[in-house]
Order: sequence, then C-alpha cells, then structure tokens
Amino acid sequence: MISLRLFHPAHDGPLLRTWVTSHAELMTWAGRSFSWPLDDAQLTAYAAEPGRHTWTAITAAGDPVGHVSLAGTRLGRVLIAPEARGRGLGETLVSLTVSHAFGELKLPELSLGVWAHNTAAIRIYEKLGFRTEQVLKDVEEADGMPWTAHQMRLARPDQ
Repeated sequence: MISLRLFHPAHDGPLLRTWVTSHAELMTWAGRSFSWPLDDAQLTAYAAEPGRHTWTAITAAGDPVGHVSLAGTRLGRVLIAPEARGRGLGETLVSLTVSHAFGELKLPELSLGVWAHNTAAIRIYEKLGFRTEQVLKDVEEADGMPWTAHQMRLARPDQ
C-alpha cells in the first residue's frame, strides 16, 4: 500500500531525477515542461508554482516509490520509480490522487494529457473512468519520432 505526502524538492528531487534517465523519459513524464537534463532548480520552481499540488508516493515504510501533481484540475507528472513498476502502484497512485482531488479539494473534474505510446498509463486512466476527449496527432517530436497525445477527462462522480 502507498500513501501521498507533500513533495519536498530538496529531499525528493535528487531521487526523482534518478527515475528520469533520458530526454525521451523526461518528455514522457512531463512533455516540454522541463529541459534536459532535469535539475534541482527546475524541480524547485515546479513545486513552487501557484495552484500546483505535488506529492511523493511512499510505502508504509516511508520509501518513495512515485510522484504525481495537480495544477488546477489538471492531473499530471505521474511517475513510478523504475524498480517499483509492474506492481500496480501506478493505478493506486492515480486513484489516491483522484480521491484527494474530488474529496478534500472538491474539484469538479480532472483532465490530463498522455502520449499515445504510453499504453500502460492509458489503460490505468481508462480503468479509473477517464475518457479520451481529443486526440492530438503528431503534436510533438522526440528522438526524430512524432508523438500523438490523448486529452482525457473525468468528471466528479456526483456531477
């Protein structure tokens, strides 16, 4: 089981940077929001953005295994530590974030963008009720390949 605690750039940033080891991984995680190589200054500025909530996912033992953020109603920056992948933690992390967004934060909806080639993430989002509202074909290029994005949305269940 995992839980969310506030992201602390000085403490969590160095570890998070080890989870993003290439330009393509950085693009998959955060689009063009950061420049390669990811550094502590960028993470500090990101965590300080007005209206952005950032969390680190931790195990019961307190070990960091993931990261997620909300900016307004936009869910993003979902990342599971490489050594923790394949254990269902991505679904748990997103589910915890959705519960927090609709519960404590009382948001009316959530939206997100995900690259079409990130099929594991798309499966998680769809399983949790997100639906693709728009497909943006070839909106980005990384390593000489065009990338297509899905824009997805989930309304609060009582809406």
